[in-house]
Amino acid sequence: MASFARQPIVNRDLAFRLARAGLLTGVVDGLFSSILSVAAYHSTVSRLFQGVAAVVLGDEAFSGGAATVALGLVMHFGVAFGWSAVFIFLVLRWSWMRGVVTAPHGVVKVASVYGPLIWMVMSLIVIPTFTHRLPTISIRWWVQLIGHIPFVGVPIVASSLGAVSPDRA
Repeated sequence: MASFARQPIVNRDLAFRLARAGLLTGVVDGLFSSILSVAAYHSTVSRLFQGVAAVVLGDEAFSGGAATVALGLVMHFGVAFGWSAVFIFLVLRWSWMRGVVTAPHGVVKVASVYGPLIWMVMSLIVIPTFTHRLPTISIRWWVQLIGHIPFVGVPIVASSLGAVSPDRA
């Protein structure tokens, strides 16, 4: 009778990379957005995350208090984990991407494409799908597009680097 070693369902290193990328991206982007909301747009952090919740709940989210703030935070981190998982999947499956990421300045190069790509997909496709409203392309939209390079793209790409180890190439 053959003996089969039990294989973990999820590679622990991969799970660690995903957890690190999702948490780091959620925190860094959350801080960026929160500071921007308060300092530049004279709003509140609560209103920011209620706005995230409003994507699925509509305008009622703004009168939902702490519950809709919490929902917005959960959604925000869910998106951070989702895009981190997409990136890790791509880098594990695409040798060209592994080469670019591990090249000199590769993290910044990839983040300069991946971060803005995330913003464009979210703002032009995902959010309008739920809200049935197209985005207003204003200075705020462009600030988010550029801000997604250092505050979304870099945390995802840099903290996912273990997924690019030579034994996976």
